[in-house]
Amino acid sequence: MREQDLSSTSTLDAVLGVIPLGQPPWPTLDPFLFCVHHDDAYPAGNEALGPAASLAGRDIGHDFAGIDGWRMYHGDVVPGFPAHPHRGFETVTIVRRGLIDHSDSLGAAARFGGGDVQWLTAGAGIVHSEMFPLLDREGPNPAELFQIWLNLPRANKLAPPHFSMLWRETIPTHVAVDAEGRRTEVTVVAGRFAEAQPPAPPPNSWAARPDTDVAIATIKLAPGARWTLPAAQPGTNRALYFFRGRELRAGGRAVRVGHCIQLRAEAAAELVNGEEASELLLLQGRPIAEPVVAYGPFVMNSQAEIQKAFSDYQRTRFGGWPWRSNGPVHAREEGRFAIHADGRKERPA
Repeated sequence: MREQDLSSTSTLDAVLGVIPLGQPPWPTLDPFLFCVHHDDAYPAGNEALGPAASLAGRDIGHDFAGIDGWRMYHGDVVPGFPAHPHRGFETVTIVRRGLIDHSDSLGAAARFGGGDVQWLTAGAGIVHSEMFPLLDREGPNPAELFQIWLNLPRANKLAPPHFSMLWRETIPTHVAVDAEGRRTEVTVVAGRFAEAQPPAPPPNSWAARPDTDVAIATIKLAPGARWTLPAAQPGTNRALYFFRGRELRAGGRAVRVGHCIQLRAEAAAELVNGEEASELLLLQGRPIAEPVVAYGPFVMNSQAEIQKAFSDYQRTRFGGWPWRSNGPVHAREEGRFAIHADGRKERPA
């Protein structure tokens, strides 16, 4: 998000600027690198957990056109993102509807969705796949998720890879009711709102530091609801992504759906919803303020480090790939679970 894209405001305004979201990925501010909202109306599934529908006319291997309201992405049988590497940052994957089958080069695996969040520190390097199994053979299989890339500072770019599961049962929602009885629900993935404190982020995350003011949350306002987002720490970058609804007012400014609202961190921002329910994604954090050199799946501080990332990946494959295919899916009858690289198994409570 570039400063020249933002309209000028007085120093008293909570809203610094409003810009269209446009095509994904959405614009982000340091310490965030990338944000995309996937929303697919998948049909019934087949025996292989892929769509029980013709794939004719799709660019298989790179299907992002949204034919009939859904995409195969890089999958050829099951939609999703087969094995691909990362280094130097973290992925935070918020699955609102549907499921993701995760597998990685450390031997870890998971199936999660319906409100679960996976927080993956790529660090020194990991290869993982993210496939979207379509379990329902009789009806539709809607899938909706956010994937957010959070940068790592230079000191942690080569930290050991680590993934955490934040099961929906552990992710808190703060509920506020305005004077007219209209609800606002804030589901908190990172940071804290009133009594709502989520599980801790991975240990080497920028979000794990007490002074970085990182917050990730979704906000749902009932029609006509009024709610004030409290101020953050001075120097924090803060943006709201208005992705569902019709219109609202933010800090007194009218905003239509499909826009990013950059906020002044030290000012509280009043949100007054319109006549339809609205949903927003909040991303905030103190900037890392280091050079960012990105090439595809690697984000480092210099071009030499990018070249080293490619060399290391070609030499080691970041641990190899212990799975029988590049896009493995788990058994149809398997529920939500995680198996960590140390063999530890967990299921949501």
